[in-house]
Amino acid sequence: MAIRCAGSIAAALPLLGLVFREVLKAGGHPHPMIFPGLTEEFDHILYSEGSDEQLGQPDPGFDLIAHNFQCDIRILSETNTCRLSRVDPSRAPMHIAAQSELWRLYRERSAKHDLRWVISALPTTAYAQDSEMSFEEYEDFVYSATLADHPDPASAWSEIGATQTRLVEWLRGKKHVHVKGKHVDLEFSILGRSFISCDGHLNMPDGEIFTGPVETSVTGWLESTFPANYLGVDVGKVAIRLKDGLVVQADAEKNQSHLTKLLDTDEGARRLGEFGIGTNGKILSFTKNMLFDEKIGGTVHFALGAAYPETGASNHSAIHWDFLCDMRDGGQIVVDDQVFYDSGKFLV
Repeated sequence: MAIRCAGSIAAALPLLGLVFREVLKAGGHPHPMIFPGLTEEFDHILYSEGSDEQLGQPDPGFDLIAHNFQCDIRILSETNTCRLSRVDPSRAPMHIAAQSELWRLYRERSAKHDLRWVISALPTTAYAQDSEMSFEEYEDFVYSATLADHPDPASAWSEIGATQTRLVEWLRGKKHVHVKGKHVDLEFSILGRSFISCDGHLNMPDGEIFTGPVETSVTGWLESTFPANYLGVDVGKVAIRLKDGLVVQADAEKNQSHLTKLLDTDEGARRLGEFGIGTNGKILSFTKNMLFDEKIGGTVHFALGAAYPETGASNHSAIHWDFLCDMRDGGQIVVDDQVFYDSGKFLV
């Protein structure tokens, strides 16, 4: 089992030690691992000083996880979420692209339940500042969003799972989706695709249902309600137009070159890999951390890049970048000409 952090090793070390201990108690074989492209102590150096040849190499640690490990635990622990803002925008995408085939294998094994994974976040002052909260308020927010402050968190997540399973079952066999509102007007096919209920088994916090649209079917536009951030670079709000499944125009409020470089990472980066609906009623405001923000009850998100094979989708890319649209003020999701969702509420 791999145990790794995305952010500061120093900040995450106490939690990593606790996780290490609990894995041992459970009979597992924990292996703490450091990934230069993920950790604050090394990623800025790698992307600003590494050669093209060095950045273009698959990470041997990730190779080991993708091919051999049964479990992967990742802790988000950033203490500076803007640390890569001034790095050449071509550098990080080059390194990400080099991991492309490993990510394909990782997701394929995950879809077959041959590799289990979980991502969670350690409260840090950087995350609190991004959320415009005090550190203490942010800690309480994290405990609430994960239901850790519930008398019986496991039962609470089971109840959420039962509710979402009913939604997923209703969507089974449907063919066409139209998402429309102030920030989005997109149509796409879900023929042959499955929706997945996320109810506390992979991400923590959790709370969404998602699928992968038919790759060539997505047409329309979206404008992210909130700023978008990828690899530590804030590009502001983003406007995207798609036709026959491909991004034909993408405009960022700032750092346009970063957006463009990432869309040029590989062929799949310009296609939609995921459509998700946030269901977590404990997450109501934007925090600049997509682990939380994509779960905001009353929002939808669209991810460019890699799809999850368990949905039946096949788009492959080294990137997976979510863009968030608020639906709480008149937004609708129409499925096979029936209103499924209106202003953040499910109607079925």
